Amino acid sequence: MKKIRKAVFPVAGLGSRFLPATKAQPKEMLPIVDKPLIQYAVEEAVAAGITEMVFITGRNKRAIEDHFDKAYELEATLEAAGKEALLDLVRHVIPKHVSCIFIRQAEPLGLGHAVLCARPVVGDEPFAVLLADDFMDVPEGTPPVMAQMTALYEYEQANILAVQDVPRAQTRQYGIVSSTPYKTNIEQVNAIVEKPDPEHAPSTLAVVGRYVLQSRIFNHLENLGHGAGGEIQLTDGIAALMKEQRLLAYRYQGTRYDCGSKLGYLKATLAMGLKHPETGAAFAEYLKEMQL
Repeated sequence: MKKIRKAVFPVAGLGSRFLPATKAQPKEMLPIVDKPLIQYAVEEAVAAGITEMVFITGRNKRAIEDHFDKAYELEATLEAAGKEALLDLVRHVIPKHVSCIFIRQAEPLGLGHAVLCARPVVGDEPFAVLLADDFMDVPEGTPPVMAQMTALYEYEQANILAVQDVPRAQTRQYGIVSSTPYKTNIEQVNAIVEKPDPEHAPSTLAVVGRYVLQSRIFNHLENLGHGAGGEIQLTDGIAALMKEQRLLAYRYQGTRYDCGSKLGYLKATLAMGLKHPETGAAFAEYLKEMQL
């Protein structure tokens, strides 16, 4: 039985909803308190036992590569200043046993194309896909969302989508599944549609930014034409895949914040600011004073 060892992070998007903040820096480097979005996603993958991080990048994304690289000058400066705690933080952005691989997506041809770009590295192994925009927070003592999904994969040996219910008016923002109950918090997917209008959506069960997929998906993505928005849609590849392999929808334990939107980003910052050991108590007191 093959375990999930590789995770794909599509990070080539423009981040246009956060301009001008993202004019010269990747949206994935926007911080939630003191860590960028992409670091939270990588830490989630590491917690799931994944050891190879595959970043699908584009132009102006060098900051992501630099973030996970060794920073010699910064480390020397902190060491000389005796700032051991900060030095330790910088040196352990990523564990030593974890490797990072960067692949350039030459054209912005969609999420499906970004995943397809990882094929030379992933090969014939099952793999995870994490979208850093979808910030996942879990209660204390609960495994991170990807760890929940990889554990489920090891038991079920099936393709898995993270899903949540959304208001029907928002179905046009998501891939939407039609499914039947299978086990607690797990459903068997019968169909998946990309961004349907509310009146045509088969349900309100939306796919969010965590996937565990078997390598057969690459064959389908390679043979797809352009779908919704003129892009190669991952949803279309998954729809083809499910004709020959099992596909499960998993209602994960945790809270998702859509950090591709300003409101979702602010909500995530608020939630993590209250949890942070340095800021939590004082921040809660401030919000109380502000009557928030």
